[in-house]
Amino acid sequence: MLKTCLMGGVLVLSTMMDLQAQPSAKRYSAEEYITQWKEVAVKKMKQHGIPASITLAQGLLESGNGNSVLARESNNHFGIKCTPDWTGGRTYHDDDIKDDCFRKYKNAAESYDDHAKFLQKPRYASLFDLKPTDYQGWAKGLKKAGYATDPHYPTKLIELIERYQLNNLDRGVDVAYKPAIGTPTPAPSRSGRRSPRNDGDVITIGAGRAVEQFEGRIKFVRAKKGETLKHVADEVEQMPGLIAGWNDLAKDAVLEEGQIIYIQPKHSKSRSAETHVAELGETLWGVSQRYGVKLKKLAQYNAMGIADPLKAGQKVWLRKPRN
Repeated sequence: MLKTCLMGGVLVLSTMMDLQAQPSAKRYSAEEYITQWKEVAVKKMKQHGIPASITLAQGLLESGNGNSVLARESNNHFGIKCTPDWTGGRTYHDDDIKDDCFRKYKNAAESYDDHAKFLQKPRYASLFDLKPTDYQGWAKGLKKAGYATDPHYPTKLIELIERYQLNNLDRGVDVAYKPAIGTPTPAPSRSGRRSPRNDGDVITIGAGRAVEQFEGRIKFVRAKKGETLKHVADEVEQMPGLIAGWNDLAKDAVLEEGQIIYIQPKHSKSRSAETHVAELGETLWGVSQRYGVKLKKLAQYNAMGIADPLKAGQKVWLRKPRN
């Protein structure tokens, strides 16, 4: 989800489920993320007095279980942007402005260290007067101190803490889980046309959203009734600008029920077919979504503009034409 948080004068981007930076990368569940980082969170609690439950809940929320582009490519688990005094690594993504600067770390542990430093600032001093087991007070106190602009931020943290019983860590009790993978049946396309084939596992993310794979290569979700692109981005905790770009849509696009929304970049050519015969009323964009091929590439292969109409029966090249 793209939301702006203010930490000591630093704008922070929350990016929960941006999913894989690399198409072949394994997707981590919340349980796996907690298992990997709980010891670090407990260590920060002992060092600084920050409840481990709060640290983990923020990590889960901001990095989408460690699956966000920022987490995977830049080890940035808290979406912290660059500031004038930042001298470390940098990475750039479209956000509030084009090519917004985000901090890049040598490893994810550095991201946790940097996050802990923010909470040592005077504006958060009152939080340390709370009992270390008062995770609700901490969640509400972070919002009150100006950490997040999202009015539901405390509720989201509390829900994560209680769902995964992270408050046990604050009391010195370990937590352990068995990762749960759902396999819901994919919904048909509203248009009745062939949808991208799901050749991989179906993974259920927050609120029952199913993540599928086209040709085992590109992950996608299906839009729900009445959703906008931003709704999808919020649920998968990805930057709306990135998802819009990957799907050649406007950030405020209204979606049809069952519409395919890629949550990774489409590929430069089709693996399963060389050409496609256009159907009546079909667009080059529709072909792009159907085969998971970048719209600009299709336009190049067919010597067309991206908005040029297709004629019924027209052959559309899905890869560079053979001479």
